[in-house]
Amino acid sequence: MPYVVTAECNQCGACIAGCENGAIREGETQSIIDAALCIECGTCERNCPFEAIIFIEDTEPAVAPPRESTADP
Repeated sequence: MPYVVTAECNQCGACIAGCENGAIREGETQSIIDAALCIECGTCERNCPFEAIIFIEDTEPAVAPPRESTADP
C-alpha cells in the first residue's frame, strides 16, 4: 500500500473525515489505512495537518520469494 500513516499521527480525524471511500479508521495509537479500500487518491495526505501520512513507492515485493536450493541432496 503506497499511503501509510506514520507515528506523527495525533488522531485528529482529518484523514478519516476526508476519505470518501471510508478506507481510514482510528487505531489504538494512530489512524490506519485499509489497503483493500484505499483508491490512492492522496486526499488523506493533503488533509493531514501533522504531515503524518506519506506515500511510499510500491516497487519492492512485501516478502522476498524463497531461494531455490541448488545443492544436490
